Amino acid sequence: MNKSYPRSRRVGDQIQRTLSELLRREVRDPRLGPVTVTEVRVSQDLSHAKVFYSVLGGARDPALTQEILDNAASMLRGRVGRALGLRHAPEMHFEADTLIDEGARMSNLIRDAVKQDEARHADDPKSSDSASSNSASPGSSADSKS
Repeated sequence: MNKSYPRSRRVGDQIQRTLSELLRREVRDPRLGPVTVTEVRVSQDLSHAKVFYSVLGGARDPALTQEILDNAASMLRGRVGRALGLRHAPEMHFEADTLIDEGARMSNLIRDAVKQDEARHADDPKSSDSASSNSASPGSSADSKS
C-alpha cells in the first residue's frame, strides 16, 4: 500500500466521482442548479466526509442549495456506501466551496489595478517622455562613439 496516498484520500476521490454522478442523476429537485463536487475530505477513520461543492452559474440561492443537499445527505450516504462497497459509509457534510468565487474576485481586482495603472501612466506625460528619452539615450551615445 502506498503510504503517500492514504486510504482516506483514495476513498475521498471515489466518493467525489460517485457523488458527482449521483447528484446529476438521482437528486431531482428542480430548485437545485447544476452542482459540481470540487473536493471531498474524509476523516482518517472514514466516519465523516466534508463535501465541497460549487453551483455553476452562481445564480441560485446558496442557502436553498445547502438545504437541498443537507436533506439529500442520508440518501446520498446510502447510495455512496452501496456503490463503493463500504460497510459504513461516511456521514456527509456539505459545504459551499468559495475558492472559485475568491479566485474570480482576485482576478477582477488585479484586472482593475492594471487598468488603473495603465490609465495613470497614459495621463502622465513625464513617464512617456522619460521612457522615450531613456531608449534614445543608449542608441545616441553608441552612435556618437562610432
